[in-house]
Amino acid sequence: MGRTNVRTITPLDVRRFLAEESTKGYAKRTIARRLSCVRSFFRFCCREGVLKQNPAAVVPTPRMERRLPTFLDESQTRRLLEAPAAGTWQGLRDRALLETLYSTGIRVSELTGLNLEDLDEISGTVIVRGKGKRERLCPIGTTALQAIRRYLAARPKDKKLKVPYALFVSQKLSRLTVRQVDRLLQRYAKAAQLPMAISPHSLRHTFATHLLDRGADLRSVQELLGHRSLSTTQIYTHVTPQRLKKVYDQAHPRA
Repeated sequence: MGRTNVRTITPLDVRRFLAEESTKGYAKRTIARRLSCVRSFFRFCCREGVLKQNPAAVVPTPRMERRLPTFLDESQTRRLLEAPAAGTWQGLRDRALLETLYSTGIRVSELTGLNLEDLDEISGTVIVRGKGKRERLCPIGTTALQAIRRYLAARPKDKKLKVPYALFVSQKLSRLTVRQVDRLLQRYAKAAQLPMAISPHSLRHTFATHLLDRGADLRSVQELLGHRSLSTTQIYTHVTPQRLKKVYDQAHPRA
């Protein structure tokens, strides 16, 4: 905005400043951070009595682009899930946690927080503690349940475990951490020769995408993901060309 008397700056001046930043090629995220700094400066001026009003307070933050996380097709997912070796209890654990992430669509933080008592094998459900300590009941598939059973049968006994009630434990026999799961996933993605970088969140997006591709409605996926708002669910889901063609063939009278 140049060298200007701070008392003469108006909301229009702030908007012009943001427009200039945009024409220079800065990303919307960068511009939003700079607007936040400008607002903080003017708030300071208001506290010090230099200004009566914050001219940046009424200027809206640039709308961010919604970046869709990477997702896997069914063949890639199968290769990833089959990557852990079954020769050790750690390998069985890794297969079980990957199957659980894909079967339930839960966040990695929710996965690492699971306890043995949260799993109900009879009903095929798991109690998940999400954001804001909200609990929800998630279905878990038979393949994931079988993988969990094999892992639990092979892992060290309770007396050796530092957290015996945790569902997934580390090699040091304490509760598995989010960072450890991320590292495991990177290793198996490389072993599966996946053509893209993925994260635990990629499996959450894969879960939602595959459900939609096979006919699930958006409201059901919202409940399964534990989202309060349907608009949040739309960030994680999108229509693949195959599903779009299928819907068109079924719905259009002259398809």
